[in-house]
Amino acid sequence: MSQPNAVRSLQETHLNRARASLRQAISWYGYLRKSGQLSSKPEFAGLVKPEIETLTATLNKLDSNVVRIAAFGLVSRGKSAVLNSLLGEKILQTGPLNGVTQWPRSVRWKPGGKVLVELIDTPGLDEIEGESRAQMARDVARQADLILFVVSGDITRTEYQGLLELRKAQKPLILVFNKVDLYPEIDRKAIYNNLKQLGAGNLHNKPLLPDEIVMIAAEPAPIEVRIEYPDGNISYEWETLPPQVDELKQTILNILNREGRSLLALNALIQARDAEATIAEKTVDFRQQEAEDIIWKFTKYKALAVGLNPVPVLDIIGGAITDLALIRSLAKLYGLPMTSYEATNLLKTIFSSSGGLLLGEIGSNLMLVLNNTTGVIIPGDNPLNITVSGLLAKLTGGIAQAGIAGYGSYMIGKAAQVYLEKGCTWGQLGANTVIQEILSQVDKNTIIYRLREEFRGKIEDV
Repeated sequence: MSQPNAVRSLQETHLNRARASLRQAISWYGYLRKSGQLSSKPEFAGLVKPEIETLTATLNKLDSNVVRIAAFGLVSRGKSAVLNSLLGEKILQTGPLNGVTQWPRSVRWKPGGKVLVELIDTPGLDEIEGESRAQMARDVARQADLILFVVSGDITRTEYQGLLELRKAQKPLILVFNKVDLYPEIDRKAIYNNLKQLGAGNLHNKPLLPDEIVMIAAEPAPIEVRIEYPDGNISYEWETLPPQVDELKQTILNILNREGRSLLALNALIQARDAEATIAEKTVDFRQQEAEDIIWKFTKYKALAVGLNPVPVLDIIGGAITDLALIRSLAKLYGLPMTSYEATNLLKTIFSSSGGLLLGEIGSNLMLVLNNTTGVIIPGDNPLNITVSGLLAKLTGGIAQAGIAGYGSYMIGKAAQVYLEKGCTWGQLGANTVIQEILSQVDKNTIIYRLREEFRGKIEDV
C-alpha cells in the first residue's frame, strides 16, 4: 500500500487536525468538571455524560488508527460471506437459513500498511423490526467510515429504501454485486449497468463510478466436475471454487491508501461535532431560566445606563460594552469557551444577521441623541417655559432611548443563545472549521471529493 509522500503527508495533517480538535473539546469539558460547573449540577453532568464519552471514544478510535467498514443488505445476500472472503477464513457464521446474523458483529482485518480495519457484519435490513432495531442500524452506519451495501441482483423496492436510509448517513458507500457466478455474462452486465444508475440513491445526480460498485462471488456455488479414471470409469463430484473478491479487496485498498486517514478524520469530526452540538443543546435547555434571568438583568442595566447617561455619545459605546458582557456571561453560564475577541465577533455577527432590528436601535438612538443635543433655549418673554419644555423633551428622549436600548439588548441576548448553542464549532480547531479545511484540500479523484456537498450539508452555518 505505497502512496506518494504528498498524499500521505496531507492525510496525516488531516488526522492530526482532527485529533487536536477533539483534544481541545475534551480538555474543555474536563476543565468544566474540575472547576465544579458540572459537579455542582450532578443531574446535568449525567445528562451530558453520553456525549462526553462519545468524544473520548472517538479520539481513542483516531489514535488507534482503525477504519470501520460496515456491511449492510437484505437477508441471504451474502454479507457474512463477503466479509469472510476478505478475511481469507470463515470467521463469521453463514448458512442457508435467513437471518443467521442476529446482531452486529465485528472482526479485525489488516490488509496491509499501518491502517487497521474493523469489519462489521449486520443483520438483514428486512429483519430490522421496531424502532430499537432500526436505531441499531443507524448507529452502526453513523460510526462506520465506509459502507458496503451487498446485493445479489437487481435492487428490490425494500433494498432501495434501505439504501436511501444508509445514504442519509452521508458516508462513502461501495455497492457490492455479489453472487455474479449465478448469472450469464449478458445478464450480469445488464444488472451491473442498472445498479450503476440506482445505486447512487437520491443523493447523487450521476451514476456510480468504478470504485463505487464492484462485482464479486464471495461464496461461489459448487460446480459438478466429471472425472474420468484410467480404467475407463467415470464419476461426478461437486467442487467448491475459491472466492472471487479480488476486485472488492483492491477497491477497498485503493480507498484506504488514497484517503483512509482523511476519512477517519472527517467521520471523527462529524461525530464530535454532533456530540458537542447535543451538549450545547442540552445545556441551553437545562439552564433556560438562568439564562433568561441574565438577559433581563443586562437589559435593565443597559436601559438604566443609557437613560441616565448625561453624555449621549457614550450611550452607544456603553451599550456595546454591556452587550459584550451579556454574551460572555451567557457563555460562562453554558460552560462554553468565549474570549473577548470571540464575543466581539459574535456581536458583529448578530448585528449583521439581525439586520434592520438592531441597526434600528442604533439609528433611533442617534436620532434621539441629535434631537437632545440640538435643543436651544431661545430668549423670549417666557424662557422658563421653553426651558421646561426642553427638559421634558430631553426626559422623554432619554426614556425612549432607554426603552430602545433595553429592547435591543434583550434581542441580542436571545440571538446569542442561538449562536452559543453552536459555539463548539468556532475557532481554529472547531469541528466545522477543520471539516471545511479537509474538504477544501482533498483530491478530485477521491470519494470524499464526490461527497463533499453531502459533508457540507452536515455543517451548520453559524
